[in-house]
This record gives sequence, structure tokens and C-alpha cells, in this order.
Amino acid sequence: MTAQTHIPQADADQLDSQVHPFTPTSPILELRSVSCAYDPSKPAIRNISFSAKEGEILCLLGPSGCGKTTILRAIAGFEPVQSGQIFLSGRLVSSSSETFPTEERRVGMVFQEYALFPHLRVADNIAFGLHHLSRPERKNRVQEMLQLTGLEGFERRYPHELSGGQQQRVALARALVQNPVLLLLDEPFSNLDPDMAGRMRQEVHALLRRMKTTTILVTHDHDEAFAMADRIAVLNQGVLEQMDSPEMIYHLPATQFVADFVGQADFITGVIRQGLVQTELGEFPNTLTFAEGSAVLVMIRPDDIHLIPGKSAEPSIVARQFRGSENLYAIRLPSGQIVHSSESSTSVYQEGTAVELRVSATHTVLFPAEQPPHPEQRRE
Repeated sequence: MTAQTHIPQADADQLDSQVHPFTPTSPILELRSVSCAYDPSKPAIRNISFSAKEGEILCLLGPSGCGKTTILRAIAGFEPVQSGQIFLSGRLVSSSSETFPTEERRVGMVFQEYALFPHLRVADNIAFGLHHLSRPERKNRVQEMLQLTGLEGFERRYPHELSGGQQQRVALARALVQNPVLLLLDEPFSNLDPDMAGRMRQEVHALLRRMKTTTILVTHDHDEAFAMADRIAVLNQGVLEQMDSPEMIYHLPATQFVADFVGQADFITGVIRQGLVQTELGEFPNTLTFAEGSAVLVMIRPDDIHLIPGKSAEPSIVARQFRGSENLYAIRLPSGQIVHSSESSTSVYQEGTAVELRVSATHTVLFPAEQPPHPEQRRE
């Protein structure tokens, strides 16, 4: 078993600026040490601070009960703030002593269930919040949104006559037609089948980019977050664990929870000896300069490990999952620990096959030797 690193840590630290082109400007949303609680003794979110800038798509990612929907509700004005402050376009809209009504915040929201009015046709659903405009202005605004969302020809249909993707477009058009300063999306693709969800992500992403709409997206699906977001805020039990670009979240997670939640991760035990991390899979750089003799965990992802069949090898394959474009193998090491390797769909090995492992990690991510995340905290 051999371990190799191809990119120095200093280069890995520049990953965000190299691969992520988004350079936001003025802040639209800012949360300063915000806490909310349904039970005063058990805050749902604790000391949450972050900002979203003009045109940015920011994702709140985490498992059920982590507090992401509470944050969304607080931004919208549906949930009071126990402590801290929320600003929209520089204006204080929520604090422990003051809360602006939702209708005064210029915030658009698309709910998980879309919340369309079943007795109204598509055009009337979209125009519902435009009563302050003249009839010609309403008609023009609705027609513009029908074109932008690909709903031309459907304006006289009722919601029950539409597909799930079309209903989502109507909900999105209804939110965007009022030119909100901020758009909130609460698990917007969860009711769609996987293929439709993938297509809708692309369509919605392109539309938001075209309209330069600042957006907060809530999801428990890391693939969805990676596809949509400029930055991702990973939440766990009401606490913000890391906020960064999708690439940095995946390749350089700040905590074990983040590492495990945003993708398959194995944690290999190691010890610092002579400036290197000695593990069962070989040597790795001591990137965090742990002291000599320290026990650490090395994060390994399946795409870091490659299999080479060999009759004299000690590790062996114990399971294979076919995933279409790849095979995910579970390999038992001599110590009994299980690690995973992703290979092409044409690389098929039987259970029990002895294999050599070659680790080709682009960079090394280390954590203090602690227990891996509890299974109940893992992604859904």
C-alpha cells in the first residue's frame, strides 16, 4: 500500500480562488450572532453569523433538525430572533426587540410544497401579489415571467393540470415577479423525481444568474448544494460548522462532520513520527503540524484510493455497490478497518479479491483522533 500526494498544501489552500469564479460585491443579507429558540432552554440555532452578497446563491446545508429552516424563517420574518441581528440591504429587520413584518422585507419565498392557489390559473397565481399595479403593468410583468420561466402557453391552466416541474416554475415566477431583494428557496426540488430535479436545478440556476437574484437555498442534499451554490454554510445541531465554496467544503472540510456529510469519507488512524503521519495506508504529510507522537485521523475519500489486484496482498474486497458510472468497493484492511474505493463501472472485482491499495490524495486533511460522526448526524 502506497500513499502519494500530488498538490502541495499551499496550492490546495488556493483552490477556492482557482476554480470558483464568483466575486460578489455589496452585501444584501447579514446575520450577526443570531440565535432562535422554540424552547428558551434549547436554542434551535446558536450565534449564527454570515452574509450573502448581491447576486450570490448561498446554500444552507445540513441534516433534518440542524436549524437551516429556522434560519430561513427568521430571515423571512416568520420567526422571532432571541438574540443577534438580521440586516437586509443594510437595514435592521430583526433583533430581540424589533421585527419588521414579512411584507415589508421585499423577500420572495418558494416553499417545499409550492403553495400555489388551486382555484387560480397560472397567470393569476403569478399576478397574485401585484394588485398595487395597473392592469396593463400586471399583464406585462406576468408575461415577462412566463417567458423567463418557459411557461408561455400554460397561463390559463390550473395547478392540478401541471407537472411538478411546471408547478415549481409557477411558484418561482410568483416569487420573482415582485423583484424581491432576496429569494428564499426551501427544499425546492425535494418533490421531484431525480431526473426532473437535476434538470430543474440547471434551469433555476440559469434563471437566477440571468436575473442576478440574491438567493438563500435550504437543502439536505449535498449534490444539490454543489450544483447550485456559490458558497455553502454547513449546519449541525444549530451551529455553523463551516462556510466556504463547494470545492473547499469537499476537499478541505473544517470538521469531521462536514467531511462525512458532504460525501463518502473514511477516517484512517495515524501517529505523528519524524514529522510524518504514519498510517496503515502509508505516510502522509503532517499538514497541521501536530506534535510528535500525536494520534490523528486522516480523511480519505473513495476517489483517493485505487485498487490493484494481487494474490499476495493482505487487504480484500468485502462488498461492491454498482452505481452506474462507477463501482464503490468496501475493502477490509489487515487491522479490520473498512475503507472505500471508487472505480470505473468496467472495473469489476469479486468479493474476496485480494488487492493492493494505492492512495493518490491531492492533499491531506487531518483531524485530532476522535470518534467519527454519529450515524444519526450523517446525511439523509
